[in-house]
Amino acid sequence: MGRERGKSFYMKMKNLVGERFKERPSDCVVDSHAFMVRGGYIKQVANGIFSLYTPARRVTQKIEQIIREEMDNVDCQEVLFPVVLPGALWKESGRYDSVDSTLARFNDRNDIPMVLGMTHEEASVQLVRDWASSYQKYPFSIYQIQTKFRDEARPRAGLIRVREFTMKDAYSFHTSQEDLEQYYDRMYRAYERVYARAGLPEVIAVKSDSGMMGGSVSHEYMLLTDIGEDSIVICKECDYRANMEAADCVTRNEAGEAAPLTKVYTPDTKTIEELVGYLKISPRQMAKAVVYQKNADDAVVVAMIRGDLEINETKLRNYVGEPIHPAVLTEDSPVVAGFIGPVGISKDVTVIFDASLKGIENLATGANEANYHYTGMNISRDIGEVTYVDVAKAVEGGICPCCGKESLIVRRGVEVGNIFQLGTKYSKAMNMTYVDAEGKDQFPIMGCYGIGVGRLAASCVEERHDDWGPIWPITIAPWQVQLCCLRADDDVCRGISDQLYADMQAKGIEVMYDDRDIRPGAMFSDADLLGCPIRVIVSPKNLKDDLVEIVTRDKSVQVKVPVAETMNKVREIMDMLYAQIEDRVPEIL
Repeated sequence: MGRERGKSFYMKMKNLVGERFKERPSDCVVDSHAFMVRGGYIKQVANGIFSLYTPARRVTQKIEQIIREEMDNVDCQEVLFPVVLPGALWKESGRYDSVDSTLARFNDRNDIPMVLGMTHEEASVQLVRDWASSYQKYPFSIYQIQTKFRDEARPRAGLIRVREFTMKDAYSFHTSQEDLEQYYDRMYRAYERVYARAGLPEVIAVKSDSGMMGGSVSHEYMLLTDIGEDSIVICKECDYRANMEAADCVTRNEAGEAAPLTKVYTPDTKTIEELVGYLKISPRQMAKAVVYQKNADDAVVVAMIRGDLEINETKLRNYVGEPIHPAVLTEDSPVVAGFIGPVGISKDVTVIFDASLKGIENLATGANEANYHYTGMNISRDIGEVTYVDVAKAVEGGICPCCGKESLIVRRGVEVGNIFQLGTKYSKAMNMTYVDAEGKDQFPIMGCYGIGVGRLAASCVEERHDDWGPIWPITIAPWQVQLCCLRADDDVCRGISDQLYADMQAKGIEVMYDDRDIRPGAMFSDADLLGCPIRVIVSPKNLKDDLVEIVTRDKSVQVKVPVAETMNKVREIMDMLYAQIEDRVPEIL
């Protein structure tokens, strides 16, 4: 164990709590989950809730330290909010009732409503609203690294999607939008530095939907990987990147040859595919109706969209301005399932027109009568002036809203962080004001910025592994060096290994020393699962020539050096690995 209080720079494998095992657990779908279970990093306590063994805790502590340093660089002060918060705070902001069951609510012994914090905007406002009563206190920014609980409906993939998690969340307060935007840019760069320093420079920022957080501008930081749940829209020709929920859908339409509005008998054609076959036309010539209901009163909302496209429910919800759900239609519903169209539709229905229909003068659509459709529909002629809005999903090969080329691709990604320009959503709701230079009360403008620590660690494993285990970047590896004594029963081999262990301790090198009396294959298997960047192998065979073998976990370096030069070579390789990471870290703004 470590000799310095509070620091375990070095340790012996035989003392390490937790087991490593060969077989992949049957319930581990993704590689990061499997390796973190097999390698003795995590143990499930309940669905979506994990304990961390020492290796995982060392990794997350290093990630937290990187985050702290980068928050310090942007003048962000560390604080700590409670995990348990009074429901009254969330009622002030309006989120106590608006957030779904992912917010864990309970009553304490005095029957007072409480919540488990899943995010801390309310707590941040409560902390500073009395102190920050004058414009002279602004701008400022605070952050915490704290446990949070979000009662996810479908936890999955180990630490990728959990219910209890550790998160860094920061909150900034400003007296102008311009000041917020300048600070937002600094935090944007700080996040790029965090991911690069953690060995994941591949993480990209994408335009995102603000969701329950509110605000008009937000970005998510995504690691592109096939195991991701999010769909990311990327332009191959320019810098456009957006989460599918926020990606613009741009279409070019052909007007077509105008025709009279004609009601056509179309039996058994409730789907686009059936209607395509019956009318012998393209889906691009159809106005498809997708039906939803408002959560509050089940009022029907019909979204009309070009037949070859799909509705983006997030965009639609944002436009409607309240929660919605796919409609459950009955005989009493004001629309006829399978034959819905905008001409002659009930006045009790809200009809929304997607921009993909604009300019088309000849469309097929439902006639609001069983077994009948219209052909030749012209929206401007047959309905009148309507408002077109973008509520469609972007598509592979679609038109980029920035460069205008048909160059969009869709990839999967894991969100490892997010930043939001919140505006005055929370300061207004919670009556946080300051007196400006003219003596007038104003609401401060806020930003918020989050990084999931455990998810970032798991994402690193997902991106940096081979068939045998993680390949940790040296900046967040549980230990920098794994020292393997292949023959603990050999006095010479054991003596050299012990001396190297002592030398590394003296030099402050983080080393895991394996001096167990086990087969080399089993020792190397455990070393692969721990994923330390540098492995020093001491064996009787090499010692006959006074050599020690040094191998990096990614196999980029494999050398044998004289025993006396071991420490210098280890330090040289460490410096090289750190430099490789630092070379990809952008400058501080």
